[in-house]
Amino acid sequence: MDKHPLVSVIMPAYNSSDTILESIQSVVQQSYTNWELLVTDDNSTDDTVSKISKIQNPKIKLFRFHRNQGAGAARNNSIKNAQGEYIAFLDADDLWDKCKLELQICFMQKNNYVLSYTAYKTFDKSGAKGVATPPNSVTFDQLIYSNVIGCLTAMYDAKSLGKRYMPTIRKRQDMGLWLDILKSGHTAHCLTKPLASYRLDNGMTKNKLKIVFWQWKFYRETLSLTIFSTLKIFVVYALRGTIKTIRSRMPRKTL
Repeated sequence: MDKHPLVSVIMPAYNSSDTILESIQSVVQQSYTNWELLVTDDNSTDDTVSKISKIQNPKIKLFRFHRNQGAGAARNNSIKNAQGEYIAFLDADDLWDKCKLELQICFMQKNNYVLSYTAYKTFDKSGAKGVATPPNSVTFDQLIYSNVIGCLTAMYDAKSLGKRYMPTIRKRQDMGLWLDILKSGHTAHCLTKPLASYRLDNGMTKNKLKIVFWQWKFYRETLSLTIFSTLKIFVVYALRGTIKTIRSRMPRKTL
């Protein structure tokens, strides 16, 4: 077993000029040094590409779409061009702790895991907000009710699984990928230390109806579930969403 396998970091970008350099820097500063960063720009209209192009680092590779295709297609393009034995994901507005790759690779190799994720912190312009702590492990039958795997924390073993791609849908692409890996009987495992930071957008008001629409569309069209099965899942989905909303209004622990 190679103790220091190449990790391919997959980053989609779209009009990410304000945040992408900080996200890239969190990869560059990793204590684990055997990585490559593959950024696919999804036809940005700001100076995202210009900022990336000025970075002088042979580990960072930039690809460009000339029409907007969505984050899933951008991630898939980077996966297609990846050379690593492991595939990790980071969006252009999120951050990694310095030891993220080092600890996660060790965690996966020591236990022979093919898919892992970690706890993560949340923050906004005012500072730290709290910590998201997913369950210690999750199977297909559990994940289908709620996507507890933060994309910014996920990593899979491409040497064991082969390259796995996200479904070409506008929403829930990451959930589709995790379920595709888990459906053959694998279990995803959590490194419970928070090793990434998810940026909250204070200016964005979530449209609950749109979220429900995309979730329904995902179950019916991507997973091809029956209406009965989808309704059954939605009952649990709605209950968990209500609990999550209640908890979000309670005082949170901060780091």
